[in-house]
Amino acid sequence: MAERPLDLHGRPLGVLRLSLTARCNLACPYCCPDLEDPPDLLTLPERVALVETTVGLGVHTLRLTGGEPLLHRQLEALIAALQPLRRRDPNDPRGALREIALTSNGVLLSADRARQLKAAGLDRITLSLDGTDGASVARMAGLAGAAAGGVALEKVLAGIQHAREAGFDPARGALKLNAVITRSGNADQLLPLAELARQQGLELRLIEFMDVGNRNGWLPEQVLPAAEMVARIGAAWPLEPEGRAPHGTAGRWRYRDRDGLHLAVVASITAPFCGDCNRLRITADGVAYSCLFAADGTDLKPWLRPRPDPARLRQALEGLWRARRDRWSEERQEAAERRPASAEMAYLGG
Repeated sequence: MAERPLDLHGRPLGVLRLSLTARCNLACPYCCPDLEDPPDLLTLPERVALVETTVGLGVHTLRLTGGEPLLHRQLEALIAALQPLRRRDPNDPRGALREIALTSNGVLLSADRARQLKAAGLDRITLSLDGTDGASVARMAGLAGAAAGGVALEKVLAGIQHAREAGFDPARGALKLNAVITRSGNADQLLPLAELARQQGLELRLIEFMDVGNRNGWLPEQVLPAAEMVARIGAAWPLEPEGRAPHGTAGRWRYRDRDGLHLAVVASITAPFCGDCNRLRITADGVAYSCLFAADGTDLKPWLRPRPDPARLRQALEGLWRARRDRWSEERQEAAERRPASAEMAYLGG
């Protein structure tokens, strides 16, 4: 096995979060997506070259994000084009891709689309839902009124069923539910969301409101700490801690009354997990960020155009990773003032 690069804190590269678009059909206030994409999006061959190069540096898991990735017309074609990387021997010095996952708001996940994604080779889908009634969904999705929120909610619930019928099995971790919680926005939805996830047999992943970008109006007092979320839900349905997996983002709890069903929380504000973070993020227009909270990125297009240059692209990415020192979530509590971030959540995909 070829030597894999480590960053300045000894962390290996393992996960690539690749954004396909900065656009979204919703307008969630914690994300603030763009109405249009940047003018110079990567092509399918360029994205394939990027994934292949990062796999050679140690990436084993690819997460396709946005904006809303279901808006990207070549989504299934990209997944299919990456399948040869899946079939490599794990001991191949070029590396092998083990998993391809997708994060979506679920509104556009029709039965046909779910089947197409499964047929293309997608392994896992995580759908986002921040409320269980029309008013709360509208509030958290930036929609005009409870009626519009109710329509979106019904589409997401249908998307869950479509994914399940296409073969994304929640019992195997292939279908999960995300929810970003803010204190004044949807804290009242904690128990209803947990109840919905329990009814659906889905792992619910609760995410603290994060200070990503410059336009989501983040304030520390709007963060509902993960520990408080767990305490509220645990009071209704007793939980047992299972901890956080190595290089994982979520702490997990097991419901005592439901064998195999879990609750998870992503506590990047109150309980940072920078110490073993193994994620690289690349925007839809080819800018690499070594941290979700990074102030600066590296434009990779000079090594992708007019055609991909695998050797120089690998050199650039390896150099970026070896120079990586990011641990902003841990440093945040020591900082005198908030560091400005140049990239918005819609570019980085969370």
